[in-house]
Amino acid sequence: MAIRAIRTFGDPVLKAPCAEITVIDDGVRALVTDLIETVELPGRAGVAAPQIGVGLRAFSYNIDGAVGYVLNPRLVEVSGEPDYVQEGCLSVPELWHPALRYPFARVVGIDLDGNEIELSGEGLMAQALQHETDHLDGMLYLERLSAEQRRIAMREVRESSWF
Repeated sequence: MAIRAIRTFGDPVLKAPCAEITVIDDGVRALVTDLIETVELPGRAGVAAPQIGVGLRAFSYNIDGAVGYVLNPRLVEVSGEPDYVQEGCLSVPELWHPALRYPFARVVGIDLDGNEIELSGEGLMAQALQHETDHLDGMLYLERLSAEQRRIAMREVRESSWF
């Protein structure tokens, strides 16, 4: 369908918790196509529906050559010792800061046929699963920063050319 523009920090859609998808119709199928086409651009690990202006629980991912999507994802497991890892976000362009993340994560959701699917992984996949489900709950990674890092990040946002 289309590569969609990414909403940036300050857009209210990024702060609102997303609605569950209750009916899989042509609109949801089009959303999935747009999410996949949008995440396939170089340098993108994930795109959540609110990042393209849609308040539904869905995201796409592009990790180590694996591209896919999940509808109504729920983060059902995280494990290991949480640690600060460098993180960025398409909705907070050009800024990278250490966010607290678990080294393993597992998400359960459904596909376009209503079948249950599970995504899990370590490293970048774990980080992406946590990051994208945060988006669906109305949270940006900036909220995962230490107080000092958040002050620095917010100053950088205010001084950025895109804000």
